[in-house]
Amino acid sequence: MPAARLDEAVRALGRQTGSSIGFRNGGLASIRVRAVRGKMSAGEALKRMLSGTGARARRVAADTWLVEHAPRPPARPRVRKARRELPPGPSPPEPEIVITATKRDIPLGSYPGGVQVLDGDQLTLADGARGSDAIGARVASVASTHLGPGRNKLFIRGIADSSFVGPTQATVGQYWGNSRITYSAPDPSLRLYDVRSVEVLEGPQGTLYGAGSLGGVVRVVPHAPELDALGGRLWGGVQAVQHGEPGADGGTILNVPLVQDRLALRALLFGSVDGGYIDDRRRDRDDINRVRTVGGRIGLRYRSGNDWTIDLNAVGQRIDGDDSQYADRDGDGLSRSSAVAQPYRNDYWLAELVATKSWGSLELTSSLGYTRQYVSETFEGAALADPARPEEEPVFDAPTAAFTQTNRIEMFTIETRLARRGPNGTGWVAGVSLLSNRARVNRNMELAIFEAPLTGVTNKVEEATLYGEGTIQPLDRFTVTFGGRLTGARLSGDSEDAIVAIAFRNDPGARASRTETRLLPSVAAAYRPTDRLTLFARYQQGFRPGGIAVRRDFIQRFEGDRVATTEAGARYRDRTLDVSLTAAWTQWRNIQADLIDGFGFPMTANVGDGRVLSVGLAAQWRPIQGLALDAAVYLNDSKVTQASGLLLSTLEGTGDELNRLPNVADASVRFGFRYSSPLNGRDTLQLDGFARYVGQSTLGIGPILGQLQGDYLDTGLELRIGDAVRGISLSITNLLDSRGNRFALGSPFLVRDRNQITPLQPRSLRLGFDFAF
Repeated sequence: MPAARLDEAVRALGRQTGSSIGFRNGGLASIRVRAVRGKMSAGEALKRMLSGTGARARRVAADTWLVEHAPRPPARPRVRKARRELPPGPSPPEPEIVITATKRDIPLGSYPGGVQVLDGDQLTLADGARGSDAIGARVASVASTHLGPGRNKLFIRGIADSSFVGPTQATVGQYWGNSRITYSAPDPSLRLYDVRSVEVLEGPQGTLYGAGSLGGVVRVVPHAPELDALGGRLWGGVQAVQHGEPGADGGTILNVPLVQDRLALRALLFGSVDGGYIDDRRRDRDDINRVRTVGGRIGLRYRSGNDWTIDLNAVGQRIDGDDSQYADRDGDGLSRSSAVAQPYRNDYWLAELVATKSWGSLELTSSLGYTRQYVSETFEGAALADPARPEEEPVFDAPTAAFTQTNRIEMFTIETRLARRGPNGTGWVAGVSLLSNRARVNRNMELAIFEAPLTGVTNKVEEATLYGEGTIQPLDRFTVTFGGRLTGARLSGDSEDAIVAIAFRNDPGARASRTETRLLPSVAAAYRPTDRLTLFARYQQGFRPGGIAVRRDFIQRFEGDRVATTEAGARYRDRTLDVSLTAAWTQWRNIQADLIDGFGFPMTANVGDGRVLSVGLAAQWRPIQGLALDAAVYLNDSKVTQASGLLLSTLEGTGDELNRLPNVADASVRFGFRYSSPLNGRDTLQLDGFARYVGQSTLGIGPILGQLQGDYLDTGLELRIGDAVRGISLSITNLLDSRGNRFALGSPFLVRDRNQITPLQPRSLRLGFDFAF
């Protein structure tokens, strides 16, 4: 590392070592530090860099350093002449944030697109226990369904296809480090403990991430093992839920260097019980929707003597829900009448091997990932006249049936890329990737003593991809980015638990394998009239391949869909104020959607073409030291502009509210604050709070699913007293004890006959502790 200003040096050192390095005194940013070269820990590098500068680096937590003025030895009194003090110079700018999800580390000020970055250090332990809900609460462009943790679908920038999880690929690409989390499965809601950052790239992101990134990408970056520090963390908490039963959570992190500066292990173990708060009047049971979560991570990092870094990681998590989260709108909004329990389960496993090597500004990354997910859901449904013939009209006054659906998903991914980082966001990345995904859906209907398997489906997708992106600077302060991705996909499928001749009777060609080839271009430009202001524009495409799905008891094919988005925006950042504004226009062709048929059975089809117009504004203001205020507004207008034959008859003559794209609110507004103040020589008081309004959206497309949901206010407040080593915290969620309606679905079989809502968790209080060692 060359001699440089401190703010530039700590950014570069943090990228090389994975450490978090900061300073509270802005005057330190401009001091010059020494050049450093060689194999050493982050702490040793900081010590050498700061030698003779009057500053020191103090380790305040695992992999975290604070640069501060070194204490001065007592000086002997002496007489010196009085001198005139010079006025203080201008405050230095805030250190630049680097976007790593671009696969070549682009500074935030140079990135030509909509992006939100959450600092992992600002995600509290209570936030970590919420998983993906914590991201949605902080990023206004992110929306979700609310069937329950481990069953939901994420959406970004209004690109939402449906409320149900079926064989279609997700519209959001979710990544854990270098590995893809899901393909055609629900969001596993991995707990956000021990993470460095969360990056949300608004989509489409077809050039870098390919299929399934129509709305964008959510990338979680976990902390890597530290090669030179033995330490860890322990935490726990208890929760009281108004109108419900109590809950608890806890966990521990351990970092152990096995070979100093060469090999280290980092392990995480956690568990939680979320108390139930929904009562069942028909079965006379209280607090039926308890959820239990256990999981952990383990990572090994090896740094060889020839500049190679090898990471081996494993992630596992299991979510067990005793019953569904929905209620009836009647009464207090926290109870319902159901005949059967509707439990669910999500088991998730991820293993990855990542190797990287750097040659100055060049970096080679190669990764191999394997994921496995098992999802089981039970829904209450109206009984069938003949359980062996589900195509018959339901008999609603007959005994209640239980519909069970299980998804088993396996995915292998391989990617190798070479990237070069240049100044001002210039540089390039080129890569090749392979993907294989196999998803099997089995369905079953239980009625009294009868049990009848229904037609299921297996979908297989194999993809081979070449991609590249490069940024040049033809003029001063002006950059242009060009990219493209060429993907070939082979699709195949078959029926499960049914006679093939019957299952494919309506669409015999659906069984045949086929191939799809897609070329996704992209172009973007950024102009920085000043160091603090960036103006940008971007055009990019995204796609999803097709597949086969069940409609009633028959299998038919659905085609791939494609989006094209044009966006423009501005980003301003200085020492006290960050502001970003983006506007995007998206055209969506041949929309894939997971729907329900007239009998309540989930199905998948192409519903037509649509368009999405979205505008987002986000700002953070730091008026005084220790106080940060944030606000965000996100507006969305989406609709099906040309319905397919399947929906044309049902949409004819209806209002606009019946052909809106589902689940994305017309408006989302968030206000938040973060305040910290020293209490004594050691402890600090930290107070965080937010209020978030979610506007109206619809459950789905068409008269049956065109039910309104949303239009609620969520609030939260958290207090922590302590230091980097130990502390106690008190958090309160849903301060107003609002009910709201996050999601107007409990069972798809009852959606047209009952007014179902998913309320907010009632007012809850959590008392916790944490201790670092």
